[in-house]
Amino acid sequence: MNRLSISKRALVAMLAALAVALAAGVVATAKQSGDHSSGFTNQLASARLATAKYATDLDQAKADGYQIITRDIPNMGWHFMNPKIQDFDVRRPPILVYEKTSPTTWQLAALEWVFPKKPAKSPFPSARYGSFPAACHYDDGTFVPQASEDRCAKTAPDTGAAFTFWHPDLVTLHVWLWYPNPDGFFASYNPLVKPFNGE
Repeated sequence: MNRLSISKRALVAMLAALAVALAAGVVATAKQSGDHSSGFTNQLASARLATAKYATDLDQAKADGYQIITRDIPNMGWHFMNPKIQDFDVRRPPILVYEKTSPTTWQLAALEWVFPKKPAKSPFPSARYGSFPAACHYDDGTFVPQASEDRCAKTAPDTGAAFTFWHPDLVTLHVWLWYPNPDGFFASYNPLVKPFNGE
C-alpha cells in the first residue's frame, strides 16, 4: 500500500513538473508574440497541453485522424489534417505542421487553422494571416494548384497518388507553438526550419 502511494506521489510530481515546463514554454511563446494578456497565454497553454501528445509522435496524430495533405513546403513543413475538425477550437487544430528532422524522426512545429476568408473577429490577438491557393490534393501529400475541382487529375502527375480532395483559395493562420520563429509567432514561414527542407 505504501509503495503504491509513493508511486502516485511520484506520478503527481512528474505531472506537476510537466505542467510547469509547458507553462514556461507557453509564457516564452506569448512573449515572442508581443501579446502579454492572460487570455492569450491561457489559449496558448490550452493548445500546448492538448497537442503535447503529438509533439514527437506523428503516429499518435495519425491514429487520431490526421492525414497527410502536403509534403514538405520549404521553410514551413509537412501538413497533416484531421478532416473531422471543422470549427475553431484552440485545443483541436485541424492541421498539424511537422518537421522531418531525420529519416525516422518528426517534430511538431506549428498548429494551423484555415478559413474561406479572413475572420471578422480574430481568434488570437494580433494574429497575422497567410494564404494557400486553390489546389487538388492527393493521398501521398502531393498537391497541385488548380482553380476548380473539375481540373484535378484522378492521380497526381508525378507520383500517381490517388486524388483525395480539392479546396478553394484559403486564408491560413499558423501558430508556431512548438518551434521558435524569429519572423513572428503567426508568420507563415520559419527560417529556423530551413535545415529540414527536403528531408
